[in-house]
Amino acid sequence: MNKKIVRISALFVLVSACAFAQKKGVVLPVTNELEEVVISDSKFALPKEKSGKVIVKITSEDLKKRPGQSIAEVLSTVAGVEVNGNQSSPGKNLSYYIRGGRNRQTLILIDGVPVTDASGINLDYDLRLIPVQQVESIEIMKGAASTLYGSGAATGVINITLKKAEKKAVAGNVYMSLGTQTDAKDKDYSVQDYNQGFSFNGRTEKFNYFASLNSTETTGISEARPALDTDTFEADSFSRVNGLVKFGFTPTKKLSFDFFANYDRLKNDFDAASFVDNANNFNKSEQYRVGFSPKYTYNKGELIVNTAASLMNRASFSGSLTDYKSRNVNVDAFNKYQIASELFIVTGAQFQFFDMSINGLYSQLSDEVAKFNLIDPYVTAVYNSDFGLNINTGARLNVHSKYGSNFVYNINPSFSFSEIPLKLITSYSTAYITPSLYQLYDGFSGNLDLTPEKNSTLEAGFELGLLDEKLNINSVAFYREQNNTIGYVSSYINVEGKNNVRGVETMFSYILSDKLRLNGNYTFTQFEEALTFSQRIPKHKANASVDYQPTIRTFFNISYQYVDQRADAFYDSNFAAVPVTLDSYQLLNATARYELIKNRMTVFATATNILNEDFYEVIGYTTRGRNFKLGLNINL
Repeated sequence: MNKKIVRISALFVLVSACAFAQKKGVVLPVTNELEEVVISDSKFALPKEKSGKVIVKITSEDLKKRPGQSIAEVLSTVAGVEVNGNQSSPGKNLSYYIRGGRNRQTLILIDGVPVTDASGINLDYDLRLIPVQQVESIEIMKGAASTLYGSGAATGVINITLKKAEKKAVAGNVYMSLGTQTDAKDKDYSVQDYNQGFSFNGRTEKFNYFASLNSTETTGISEARPALDTDTFEADSFSRVNGLVKFGFTPTKKLSFDFFANYDRLKNDFDAASFVDNANNFNKSEQYRVGFSPKYTYNKGELIVNTAASLMNRASFSGSLTDYKSRNVNVDAFNKYQIASELFIVTGAQFQFFDMSINGLYSQLSDEVAKFNLIDPYVTAVYNSDFGLNINTGARLNVHSKYGSNFVYNINPSFSFSEIPLKLITSYSTAYITPSLYQLYDGFSGNLDLTPEKNSTLEAGFELGLLDEKLNINSVAFYREQNNTIGYVSSYINVEGKNNVRGVETMFSYILSDKLRLNGNYTFTQFEEALTFSQRIPKHKANASVDYQPTIRTFFNISYQYVDQRADAFYDSNFAAVPVTLDSYQLLNATARYELIKNRMTVFATATNILNEDFYEVIGYTTRGRNFKLGLNINL
């Protein structure tokens, strides 16, 4: 433990020492983080200082500073968030852990609309489907949010906002990157990663449009890792194609209509198991999504209806071919009404429908059997006083076609001091997580007697600005209690007892000069003893980075990540579970970006895992070693 603290402390000292050695300039803007606008905790734009949550917002400028990274890599640097698999081969499935929760307890939104694969074990969404180049910004709200977003938002919400039309009549963007793809032992620095795409968009007085196309091809490393260094496994490929079209029409200042359609195709090879190669296994996913969102603004409020439908076709070959098909329909209608200057209320109702089918040699399941729906009325009230008190409270009635009615609620008071830039926050929220269709109806492991999980979270913390807002610090402590947890022992079961998790999340941002900024965070996550749900979740995790912009066209970043030991397990040749402890690891990454033509052409270079750390994210599976990437971005 002392060595871990020394490593983390040494990094922060090094970062600070480098920073204070720099000269002043006039490049990086000094912004007050409390002035940001967030939407995740109320569904409407709200100044961050009036929000009762510590919401992490990754802006378009932040994403520009992280060229070449995937969404999973970006999210994994956020305090309280662990995305397992982001350092493995591109085809490795991802696991999302927010405050000790699992994929099923983390809700992902795209432009405010929930997205999911109803045929998946966890009823979750595969973030590998989305290229980061189509993303404008990301908000991460941690803690139960079932009152606003329903079942599944038990430990956090990841709200991804896609890019929109610019203010020009015609605009466009073209980009490409080339990179290596090697593990720590092979050190093959040939080009194995290709990513390219383009977009065009525009806006007139009443119309706007946006269209983009992306393609990614990667090979170079095996998904599974050989148990012996003398063994050689074949490289597993990954490919992705994404098409997105958005269209908006604003006939009057009060009324607008937005439409979208997108197609995502993902194909990847995968291996048989930990330490076991396979040259034939593959997955292929095709997603079709369409949606329509009218919005009407009136004197004291807004009425919005978000509608979306998705179809997911998945084929998985592992000895034989199995086809999965799922459908999801979402309609969320809500109205914001301003009762007074300090008080507004959001009332709404959400309808969701899910079904799935399986067609394979060993498994057959009809979508006439595997389906359910939810109809949830909800209400949220937000009070922002003129003396600093802010209260966000809400309630939701989950009406499930199989499980009947369940009530969830939240209370989230906060106080912002006028004399000093300090905000105190606290909240208590409950959540309700229903089993997935797969957990209920799968012919081998499904269990129709499963009952929903119930979850409650208590948190308290602060946000503080010092040195004329150049130094911003926030810290939150949380305690989460979960009952009826769904586990797996030859089939899915409800585990008796409580699953309790506690932790602390701390972040800081320090603008030392107009050229130099420091960022860092630390996460502590503690499970109760004798629980198996803590697998692959580190007890300690830290991130630190330095942004240095010597000129208006030049930008450098160096980042560091420390991930503590984690518990894991694999199955041996007798199909017996073998528990293991994964060693801690450290990652050092660097990025350089230069604007060749102002506002037109930018080039970048990245180096990841510079120390060539050899580690496991998942026991028996390969992780990436030292790799390099070059890229070009052109605005038309």
